[in-house]
Amino acid sequence: MVVLTREQLEDRLAALHQASLELVGDLSTDRVLQRIVHLARDLVNAQYAALGVVDETGNLEQFITAGISEEESARIGDQPIGKGLLGLFKSNKQTFRIPEISNDPRSTGFPIHHPEMHSFLGVPILTGERWLGQIYLTNKQGFHEFTEQDERVIETLAAYAAVAISNAQLYENLLERDQTLIKRNEDLGLINEVASSLAGSLDVDEILNITLNLVIVYLNVEAGEIFLTEDGEKKLYLAIHRGEASEAFWTRDSFRMGEGAIGKAAETGLPIINHEIKRDDPYLRRAVVDAGFRCLGIIPLLARGNVVGVMAIASRRERTLNEREINLLSAIGNWTAINIENARLHSQAQLLAVLEERERIGMDLHDGIIQSIYGVGLALDYAKSVVDEDPKQARIKINQSIKALNTTIRDIRTYILDLRPRQFHSENLQQGIMRLVREIESNSDTNVRYIGPDSTLIDFPAEHATALFHICQEALANVARHAAAHNAEVHVWTAMDRVLLEVTDDGQGFDLRKMSVTLGHGLSNIHYRARKVGGDVEITSYPGEGTTVLAWVPRWKNSGI
Repeated sequence: MVVLTREQLEDRLAALHQASLELVGDLSTDRVLQRIVHLARDLVNAQYAALGVVDETGNLEQFITAGISEEESARIGDQPIGKGLLGLFKSNKQTFRIPEISNDPRSTGFPIHHPEMHSFLGVPILTGERWLGQIYLTNKQGFHEFTEQDERVIETLAAYAAVAISNAQLYENLLERDQTLIKRNEDLGLINEVASSLAGSLDVDEILNITLNLVIVYLNVEAGEIFLTEDGEKKLYLAIHRGEASEAFWTRDSFRMGEGAIGKAAETGLPIINHEIKRDDPYLRRAVVDAGFRCLGIIPLLARGNVVGVMAIASRRERTLNEREINLLSAIGNWTAINIENARLHSQAQLLAVLEERERIGMDLHDGIIQSIYGVGLALDYAKSVVDEDPKQARIKINQSIKALNTTIRDIRTYILDLRPRQFHSENLQQGIMRLVREIESNSDTNVRYIGPDSTLIDFPAEHATALFHICQEALANVARHAAAHNAEVHVWTAMDRVLLEVTDDGQGFDLRKMSVTLGHGLSNIHYRARKVGGDVEITSYPGEGTTVLAWVPRWKNSGI
């Protein structure tokens, strides 16, 4: 047994103390590992030393040596994977001291070109229950095996090494997290820039340009393009191509769902990342590969779970789109898809507004001008029937017809100028309805009675009053044209939260089961006008028993039931 002198022991303790100070003061994992393996070799006078760092599963992920030259290491080949004596610690976390490696049954031998090794000392590096790795020492110089003192020294070094490795790994993890946070903040900045840039645009082409340009610049890729779906089609069409590639990536500008990489990304709603573009892709333009493009990322554009399109980016550099970048592209893709949907909805809303305006013009023409012309026709029919018996009355009716036609002409001119008819002139609802009653009575054989509120309806919205006026106008026109009624009654009254209009007649009536509100333009208008302002209409009629039209609208705006 080798016994150290007092001076030798003091030297070792001093070296160990200095080593501990150096180790805990260094926060670079690579430098710490290199320092540990050289210290271990020097402290016990070993020819060779190594340090193995294990991953979470206990497999070697790093292997650092001392005493073996780079040329020798290159001849040996790949680093060990932890078999034989190097794998002892996987099942038993304790110190191993072996006089002769070749005599130990657990040894699996050495690879070709490996230097001869005889004595062995192995010490695990532990921090609490966590196993970080182990220190290996071979070929004790000046003695045939390592001693107990060597064992104690390296165990002490291993304890210091555990703290130093943990600190270095913790520091590097903090640096890595700091870099991750910085990149995430930059990503959020890009997403915010995309959102801000797209928020004010309702033009699809502008949205695509902004998105693609920002992505190309931020990710430092050379080219990109976007395919979009069309309404109701299971197909995607090339909408934009930007970047260094003079032509699109693909041999075609449209793909069906599930067809090619573009169609597959759209069908699955999942990104497709190709880090090595292949020449044998049947849809990929050969010029793209010849131009040196290597990495291709395809990201679906999703809005409320529906695929609106697909964005593809390509890079000439050998790079890997990591999870963070893929998530960033997906977020940008979703923002873009939502804005595309909003732009399309806005376009559809504009078209719908045009159609609704056309429908309104049609209703106003039917309920206003056409009804007025019909009234003129009734007056002229009456004048024709009495022209021989009562020429004076006939002239009166003709003059009334001329006046009514002039009013109608003014209404038509108003439509041409501003598409809005004059409704009540300077009247209120009651006065307007009373005018309708007088016109029907004077131009038909029907006696019409009006029952209304004693006072003017105060704060009654003009839009709601107009709806009731036109409903009354249509109902009285139907009485005059179709009912063959002797008597009719118009009744207007108010309830707590609504204004009601009822028009009844004793005419011939009709079978409601054979009548659809979608057939007669007048009946359709009655229902539409009431419901547009939050009201409703109920029509009751039986053959030979007359007809009742009951309509109501809210007394105030937004007070419908």
